[in-house]
Amino acid sequence: MTILVTGATGSVGRLLVDELLALGAPVRALTVDPERAHLPSAAEVVVGSLARPSTVPLDGVDAVYLAPMARTVRRFCELATEAGIKRVVALSGSSVGDDHEGSSGNEYGTVEAAVREAGFAWTFLRPGVFMNNTLDWAPMVRAGEVAVAYGDATQTPIDLGDIAAVAARVLTTEGHVGATYVLSGPEAVSLRGQVATLESVLGKEIRFRELTRAEQRAQWVGYGVPEQAVDWILDGFEETLRHPQVPTGVVEELLGRPGTTYADWAAANREVFG
Repeated sequence: MTILVTGATGSVGRLLVDELLALGAPVRALTVDPERAHLPSAAEVVVGSLARPSTVPLDGVDAVYLAPMARTVRRFCELATEAGIKRVVALSGSSVGDDHEGSSGNEYGTVEAAVREAGFAWTFLRPGVFMNNTLDWAPMVRAGEVAVAYGDATQTPIDLGDIAAVAARVLTTEGHVGATYVLSGPEAVSLRGQVATLESVLGKEIRFRELTRAEQRAQWVGYGVPEQAVDWILDGFEETLRHPQVPTGVVEELLGRPGTTYADWAAANREVFG
């Protein structure tokens, strides 16, 4: 069964290629630039882009891992249907259904609707916040102080590798058609707690300084983040002060192993934080 991995150089897609190859699955990896992609030789590397669905080679494909691309997803689904593809596992997000103007849930909802309406045997993966988001803290960590708003906001961050492992599992085993899996990390941890974990793992003092909402907002807007998206993120942090997130346990159930903890992830990314 040939599996097309779209977004094969993306944060989840690249890891998924390795997971599938390790399972012995035939992989067709989609990229716009094979020379720069440095994908494994065991994968069939093809040129194309979800942004231009007509460029995606679909002949001989049995199943698709679909990276989110709301603008062109309906056309891709049309072409995949014409090519006889039956199975689609789509990367979505836990924000589906969130009607905030700046929410990423709007894009994910569009992808899910298109896949469902096309009649594929589908599975949706809805991870929450990524552990990798705190890589943005690296300059602050190296300087010895992390300054962010809502330090007590408690979330369940997930490792990208766990998302890829789940995607590989549902693509290569039975019993997942029509399932929507909400994925989380194995523990609830606050932003302040993540800084404390980095301090412990790195063996260095890292001060935590809490910004006001207005300070954080001005900072992110200054970086070029759209104001609506900034407000959505900050509103989400504020919501977890009232209703802390709790782990879903889905990763552990599907993989039969513990999910990656934030401490494990921090240790694996030690060099980035210096």
